[in-house]
Amino acid sequence: MLDGVSLDQLRTFIAAVDEGSFSAAARKLNRVQSAVSGWVGSLEAQIGVVLFDRSGRYPKLTPEGVLLLADARNIVAGVDTLKARARLMSSGLEAELSVVVDVFFPTAAITEAAKEFATRFPLTPLRLFVEGLGAAYQPVMDGRCSLGFLSALPVAFPSLTSERLGQVLLVMVAAPGHPLAAWDGQIPKDALARHVQLVLTDRSALLGGQDFGVLSPSTWRLADLSTKHAFLKDGVGWGSMPLHMVAQDLAAGALVQLDVEDMPREGTPLTMSAVHPASAPPGPAGRWLIARMKAGATQLPRG
Repeated sequence: MLDGVSLDQLRTFIAAVDEGSFSAAARKLNRVQSAVSGWVGSLEAQIGVVLFDRSGRYPKLTPEGVLLLADARNIVAGVDTLKARARLMSSGLEAELSVVVDVFFPTAAITEAAKEFATRFPLTPLRLFVEGLGAAYQPVMDGRCSLGFLSALPVAFPSLTSERLGQVLLVMVAAPGHPLAAWDGQIPKDALARHVQLVLTDRSALLGGQDFGVLSPSTWRLADLSTKHAFLKDGVGWGSMPLHMVAQDLAAGALVQLDVEDMPREGTPLTMSAVHPASAPPGPAGRWLIARMKAGATQLPRG
């Protein structure tokens, strides 16, 4: 008979516990006391468990009732959440928001926005993925993510719409013990070509056969930026990194910024944009997140 248990019975059971008596629960629920007693009694009969000890002046939970009270609260809370989420969905709010973030994007900017998102949209799960190069665009193109915060690529994506957020600066770095770190004056590009360059590889097929920012015929390709960072600090090679990721290393002397000819000393700007399918613009949660990144991502210089 468990299938016949109703939400009214569970809500009445919870009210009787919270209010301390059947009469107080009746007042809270706008019912007569006999109705409350009847609902609780029918619940006990259906589940085959006595929930209250009625031998005293006021009903007292039995040990079984104490255990089942937590289950009742979880069930009622789950249904209330379902109803609230359904109302939001019917108003156009996303059931969930899946976002892919470029590996070059400042993590601090995302975490600050995510904390606010959790407060503003508590019933909309936020799913974040981190990728680089073409692999960051792929989830938006195939529909796995509805939104991306991505770096610009010298490739056209006609099915996507982008909104500029700001820029990240890329700097050339090497470990202090690397031969290039001791170079006197600007480093000519032919000198760079004599040393191993560490390059982030594309895990998608979108940019197959294309290289960006590769200045040396000798390259080691790494699948993630954290590994590249570690290799650079260990002196395995030289390469470019987002300034925000290596600023502390540069200040501490763990890395040295390379002054390369024909490249700006302050770093090469890389434009960051909010990207989404032109045919599927973001809903309220996505629009809020884009606006939040535009207004509050102080880690992205506007350059």
